[in-house]
Amino acid sequence: MADLAIAANGLRKSYGDKTVLDGVDIAVPEGTIFSLLGPNGAGKTTAVKILSTLISPDPASGRISVGGHDLATAPQAARAAIGVTGQFSAVDGLITGEENMLLMADLHHLSRAEGRRVAAELLERFDLVEAAKKPASTYSGGMKRRLDIAMTLVGSPRIIFLDEPTTGLDPRARHNMWGIIRELVTGGVTVFLTTQYLEEADELADHIAVLNDGRIVAEGTADELKRIVPGGHIRLRFTDPAAYQSAAAALREAARDDEALALQLPSDGSQRELRSILDWLDAAGVEADELTVHTPDLDDVFFALTGDTDQPNEPKEAVR
Repeated sequence: MADLAIAANGLRKSYGDKTVLDGVDIAVPEGTIFSLLGPNGAGKTTAVKILSTLISPDPASGRISVGGHDLATAPQAARAAIGVTGQFSAVDGLITGEENMLLMADLHHLSRAEGRRVAAELLERFDLVEAAKKPASTYSGGMKRRLDIAMTLVGSPRIIFLDEPTTGLDPRARHNMWGIIRELVTGGVTVFLTTQYLEEADELADHIAVLNDGRIVAEGTADELKRIVPGGHIRLRFTDPAAYQSAAAALREAARDDEALALQLPSDGSQRELRSILDWLDAAGVEADELTVHTPDLDDVFFALTGDTDQPNEPKEAVR
C-alpha cells in the first residue's frame, strides 16, 4: 500500500439483509483524482462515509488504509489527514463567509492569529474576499460550494473526499469548480470524487471505477473504459440518391437509412480506419456530403455497465 493515499480491500457494508457494498477494492495513488461513478443507490456515498471514518465497514471487510493509517487501529490519525465536502453544503448561512472560516479554524484548534491568517489566504484563493463580510445565505450556489471547499482546506488535508460537489451548479460554476479541483491536485492533494456528471469524471479523473449493485463492474482511465463498449461508427450522408445507392451497393456491411440517404459503418474511430473509408470514396468517385464519427463516451459506458433503471437510494445511517 506504499504510495497509495487510499487503499481498501474487500470493502463491505450491509444494512440488515440489504448489501450496499459487496467486496469493493479501491486503490488511489497519492496526488491523483479518483472518480467513483454509479447510479443512485449503487453505494458511492456509503463508500465515502466509510473511507472518511463517518461510519464503520462490516467486520468481514479487509484492511482499509487512508493517508497511510489503518482505519481499524488509527482512525483519528486518518481523520487528521482528510477533508470531506458532502453532497449538501456545510456552510452556515446565518453567519458571514469569514465567520464560517474562523469557526472551522477553531474546530481545528488553530490559534486566533493563525486562524485569521489561514482564513484570509483561503478566502483570497477562492475569490471570496469581497463577499467575506456578507451572510453566507446571500451567496450563489457556486460561491457556497467554493466556501465549502475552502472550509475543508482549513486543516490542510492531504486527501479530500468530494461527494458530488457540483450537483445543482450551473455550467459556468461547474467549470470553475473543475479548475479549483485541478489546482488542489497540482498542489499535491489527492481527490476522491463521486459525481453524477460523466463529463466531470471524463474531464478530471486520472482513474475511474464504475460501481453497480455494490460491486466494481469496471475501472480504468476514461479512454480505457470507452474502449470496452462497442458502438463506435462512421456515418455517411448523401444528397444525391445515385451516389447513395452506389455507396450502399459497395459497402454492404453498412446499415442503411434510405429515408435520410445515410450509411452507418462500425468503426473504432481510428485515423487509419477513417483514411481507408475516405480513400475508398475517392477511388470509387463517390462523394459523401457529410461524414461524422461517433466513438463511445462515458455515457455509453455507464449505461452499458449499469443499465438505465433508477435504483432506490442507499439505506441511511446516522453519522457517528
